[in-house]
Amino acid sequence: MQIEPYLFFNGRAAAALDFYRDALDAQVEMLMRYRDAPEPPQPGCEPNSPDDVLHASFRIGDTRLMASDGPVPGTFSGFALSLSATDDADARRKFDALAAGGQVQMPLGETFFASSFGMLVDRFGVPWMVVCNKPM
Repeated sequence: MQIEPYLFFNGRAAAALDFYRDALDAQVEMLMRYRDAPEPPQPGCEPNSPDDVLHASFRIGDTRLMASDGPVPGTFSGFALSLSATDDADARRKFDALAAGGQVQMPLGETFFASSFGMLVDRFGVPWMVVCNKPM
């Protein structure tokens, strides 16, 4: 079984996908816009534009995420995406790329559990934790 995060961007999904492609080498596997759907959207799910993203699937490393400009289905906000780095330089690169235009909540630095750890909210409002674990 896998759990795959589904992110809702309120009209900014295409820009977010471009951002993650540049910042994290994300690979977009599938993208469908509302204009390409075989049926009109359900009432209450109408897009702002036919160019809005109905559904997208993309990978960051080995993880698949999905995205849409569709309506946000709930109000749960207690989450962050955790991104593992291969070393401290990789952590710095990823942290700085995600923080561009966003808000740093905890600067990247050494902690008792990681050689590099930091928290931020990217320019699209997605919370991230970047971590490089200490060698065992």
